[in-house]
Amino acid sequence: MTMSRRFVVLCPHFAPDIAPTGRVMTQLVEQWAALGHEIHVVTSLPWYREHRVEAAWRGRLVRRERTAWGSVTRIHPLAGKSKSNIVARALAFVAFSKVAGICALFAGRSRGKRIDAVIAMSPPLTLGLVGAAAASLRRARLIFNVQDVFPDAVVKTGAVRNRAVIAAAAWLERFVYWRADSVVVLSEDLRRNVCAKLPASCADRVRVIENFVDTHGIAPRDRMTDYRRELGIGDEVVVMYAGNVGFSQSLGMLVDYAQYRARHRAQHAARSTLDVVVVINGAGAALDDLRAQARSLSNVRFGAYQPEERLAEVLATGDIHVVPLRAGLTSVSVPSKTYSILAAGRCIVAAVDRGSEIDRLVAASGAGICVVPDDPAALRDALDSLVADAARRSECGRSGREFVQRRATARDVAEAYVRLVPDSLSDS
Repeated sequence: MTMSRRFVVLCPHFAPDIAPTGRVMTQLVEQWAALGHEIHVVTSLPWYREHRVEAAWRGRLVRRERTAWGSVTRIHPLAGKSKSNIVARALAFVAFSKVAGICALFAGRSRGKRIDAVIAMSPPLTLGLVGAAAASLRRARLIFNVQDVFPDAVVKTGAVRNRAVIAAAAWLERFVYWRADSVVVLSEDLRRNVCAKLPASCADRVRVIENFVDTHGIAPRDRMTDYRRELGIGDEVVVMYAGNVGFSQSLGMLVDYAQYRARHRAQHAARSTLDVVVVINGAGAALDDLRAQARSLSNVRFGAYQPEERLAEVLATGDIHVVPLRAGLTSVSVPSKTYSILAAGRCIVAAVDRGSEIDRLVAASGAGICVVPDDPAALRDALDSLVADAARRSECGRSGREFVQRRATARDVAEAYVRLVPDSLSDS
């Protein structure tokens, strides 16, 4: 029988924050608690939805609450409203991480009881550095959870070009990998990336533990949702992108597709072609540019992030979901939204590198179509084929749902993390 563990978790978001990484860590903590472990979370005050601290949480820079399974310490993220100012965001992450590191030194401190592991999530990469310091000072193992590989992600999108900054971030990245007892990544693509930055003797510390999805909380629903009506959409076929609206997703292709559909409809009689509405649901650095591109289009809607309890409804609103990632980025990121789309029973068009994790996932699940990234014509043809074939959309959705129900659960993933800490280290 596995012995009880005591963890300190450093993560940028946690419930009730709605960030995808926050959902992942919240569910893992719930599972660890159900398994009888003690967890002390150090995170930010909820701020993801509007990129500022939510009104109900303002007034204090640090808040601490006790829970049945441990505690949660919430720190002001110190970030400004703009997501496009990379320098300001980086400085905010550094400041937040420093405070989080100090809190991690005292979280769950109890006479006679040691912490077994510090679990630090990246991005931001700086949480790995302070996590390493906290783990060393508390004589605990460091488990470094890598959701996206930094700085590769921002370098490949061109968001950061300063060579000195890139060199410093790359050194920090390698240092944290070297210091960690275990580096957890989401796919073999990411594992190869990380292993290439470590000595061969350290490769065995890099483990693939895939993210999971709550197939009970996210289940197929009727497409005619309240959210569809809120967006002013009727029975049209909805092509949806839901998630972070950044520069790594090539979302301009969706605006191009909306323009193409508008022209197509204008050139044909109303009864000879299906109405299609493109929905971009979320927020991010590229949102203002996309709004400007789509200003004259009546068949594009922009939706804001919705509360966690509406996620299944938002996904059900889309008839076809698009998962785009610019060429070369599958080695640094795995769009975890793909699993949620599968759970919702909706078909997918993925514009990703061939042979990547998402390419393999969509092919294995039979949930849709994969095309090469950054190719508007290929994306248009794939979308048109599914727009015109409701039966195929339904079959893809059923296939994807059945596939994801056979995947690892949150409990499986939580147990995989626990196995990274040998029983000999636990004193409970």
